[in-house]
Amino acid sequence: MKEQLYTIPLNDAVNADDECPFCYIERSIEQDLLDFVLGSGSSYMEADIRELTDKAGFCRTHFQKMFDYGNTLGNAWILKTHYKKMIGEMKNTFTGFKPAKSSLMDKFKKAEGSGNAIGVWVREKEASCYICSQYKDTYARYMDTFFYLWKHDDAFREKIGKSKGFCLTHFGDLCEAADAKLSDRDKAGFYDTVLPLMERNMERVAEDVAWLVEKFDYKNKDADWKNSRDAIQRGMQKLKGGYPADGPFKMSK
Repeated sequence: MKEQLYTIPLNDAVNADDECPFCYIERSIEQDLLDFVLGSGSSYMEADIRELTDKAGFCRTHFQKMFDYGNTLGNAWILKTHYKKMIGEMKNTFTGFKPAKSSLMDKFKKAEGSGNAIGVWVREKEASCYICSQYKDTYARYMDTFFYLWKHDDAFREKIGKSKGFCLTHFGDLCEAADAKLSDRDKAGFYDTVLPLMERNMERVAEDVAWLVEKFDYKNKDADWKNSRDAIQRGMQKLKGGYPADGPFKMSK
């Protein structure tokens, strides 16, 4: 099948021989978004972009990554206008707020389920993040692309069958998406490929981790490391996704 512009990133991710092509894509998308929000293109100076970031805000994880990225002025601009919006919303939430009268039953309820208007507003803010939202939309399109290629590209299916599989997090997403995006016939072929693939590769990583442990035995100090030198970060990635050994993504000077 002839490669299309929208299939190139996914094919590149599969060709990267990573523990999970979707982790590879996730990192790429996130870095692109950090560059967009804070990079040399100065999107943070554009009113329409800052209107979006002011409304959505950022989660704790992405605030940390934005800080690590290193653009002091960009972060300051984003925080300046975001604070203005947050304080306005906070005042509106506080206006007319009255604490609910407590009953005996309320004393036994968990506070998080109380329906307190201030608590609800804060939780909504905590659940909202511009980068997470943009990533989810792009990730959904890559899921669509994966199943389009799976159904129409023999070479792609073959590459997946010979790959290192997926991390468990993205594999779960893939399986749930397969139920909606594949016919019963296509599902049979899909699971016949990916279930043995995951078993093989989970066992491979587990063996690498086990050998790393054995390398700390003095009897094996001169033995070959095999594929165990980076087994910890790959083992963590395979279970939860991401790249534990990655340093902060920095702004290009």
